[in-house]
Amino acid sequence: MTPVTVPPTTSCRTYDDLVARVRAGALGPDPRTQRIAVAFTTRQAVRHDGRGTGYRNEVLSLRLAEAVGSCAVEPGELPDSALDDCVGADVARLLEHPLAAVRVAALDAYLTHVTPHTPDHGAQAVALPAGSSLEKSEARARAVVELLDLPAGATVLVVGVVNSLLAALRSRGLGYVPCDLKGGVTEWGEPVVTDALAAAEGCDALLVSGMTLGNGTFEPLRAHALRHGKQLVTFAQTGSAVLPRFLGHGVSAVCAEPYPFFWLDGGPGVVHRYRAAGGAR
Repeated sequence: MTPVTVPPTTSCRTYDDLVARVRAGALGPDPRTQRIAVAFTTRQAVRHDGRGTGYRNEVLSLRLAEAVGSCAVEPGELPDSALDDCVGADVARLLEHPLAAVRVAALDAYLTHVTPHTPDHGAQAVALPAGSSLEKSEARARAVVELLDLPAGATVLVVGVVNSLLAALRSRGLGYVPCDLKGGVTEWGEPVVTDALAAAEGCDALLVSGMTLGNGTFEPLRAHALRHGKQLVTFAQTGSAVLPRFLGHGVSAVCAEPYPFFWLDGGPGVVHRYRAAGGAR
């Protein structure tokens, strides 16, 4: 399936540019008038059947009208007070919160509200079938990796190690360099590097988690991809409505997955794919 190439209403050159436009009310209603009704966290521990290693996730989510915006955090790092700070607060105030996770989740909620994942905003819905946690993880991985247009033998920097993504790349004959701030090794014993920007120099394309928005590493990677003309594909539970705003400005494609995420139940689900206008099909 080919993603459509209608861009979101307004694309932005940098993350700071996007935030400034939202604060100014240039992309929708005045954020001072938009209040968060619900704030919640989702915590998960998983070890897929047949896999030798597991992992944990923690995500902050904020509800604005019908929309939910999210930002993943390192497990245990988010203070309980963050939820109290968010409930009833307006988006403009939360865009200045001292915690990056709150700022990103608030921005994501606002942009999901004003630019939902629909075809008229450039989104192509891709169904995920019902299945086990591993089956759904593998189906999402295929939806993500299909956004890369690379010949066999190319090398992809994977920022935010997801073993199903690595397996999907390998099935296409693509090499990869796994990268994560936590380091360690992959399911197959491969070393995980911790310096994404240094590793990007030797890679042909970048496959990047939305978590980079929350830890401050997204902008240098976007700038690297733009400067060197490399594909940068993002898989986004964090900032699913934020990252499509950078299509054509260093981001070539996005697989957006707003809450609820694929790992929350075994039923069918959906992700939304975007590709920059003029991108390879």
